Amino acid sequence: MSPELWLLVAGAAVAGFVQGLSGFAFGMVAMSFWVWGIEPRVAAVMAVFGSLTGQLVAVFSVRRVWRWSALAPFLAGGALGIPLGIAVLPHLNPDVFKLVLGSVLVVWCPVMLLSSRLPRVTRGGRVADGVVGAAGGFMGGIGGFTGVVPTLWCTLRGMEKDAQRAIVQNFNLAALACTMLGYVIAGTVTRDMWPLMPLVAVALLVPSLLGARLYVGLSEAAFRRLVLALLSLSGLAMLVSAVPRLLAA
Repeated sequence: MSPELWLLVAGAAVAGFVQGLSGFAFGMVAMSFWVWGIEPRVAAVMAVFGSLTGQLVAVFSVRRVWRWSALAPFLAGGALGIPLGIAVLPHLNPDVFKLVLGSVLVVWCPVMLLSSRLPRVTRGGRVADGVVGAAGGFMGGIGGFTGVVPTLWCTLRGMEKDAQRAIVQNFNLAALACTMLGYVIAGTVTRDMWPLMPLVAVALLVPSLLGARLYVGLSEAAFRRLVLALLSLSGLAMLVSAVPRLLAA
């Protein structure tokens, strides 16, 4: 295989393990690898495909009881945000977007991680959940980052790890499926990308299952620290990806 294909496989394997363990972050982790040698348009599609494949694996390996009433606002918001993200994608400067969001994550999440007591958001109700779902859907449409905002929101809500995992996992599955379908319809998925998808799927399968097995043994506190650490690293990965391009422009 060429160096680019090895990079694609390595990124998918590490990202699959992280997603299996945390329930999200495939796109962020994979992009931190792929930014060094994978064409951005290919990386965006592979991030969505890999995230979707990992969520399908999680459906069968980490089954969690979920309540439709809690998930519905996120899905409704996501249904509005995904088409907007796909429509904006050709006109959006992704590096500016990554710079803004990455900066927020890098500053805010470590503060919460080091805090002895996390702030808890109790207001907003289903409307706020819907807005968060729309933000997750929008980010999914522009690159498969569906889980970042919902995960941060559920953490701020103070949800138990299984409840949080159920919402994020099922939201990601629905949002990523719609995003991938939208990419295919819009012509974002080109002929040269189809042969790469089996490589990504095979590379992430075993690591994703291993991560899901380790998730079961995590305590509530350990899971929350893991989520906040991954969100911090996701923000850092965004900055590493965006800043060199913006400085070179």
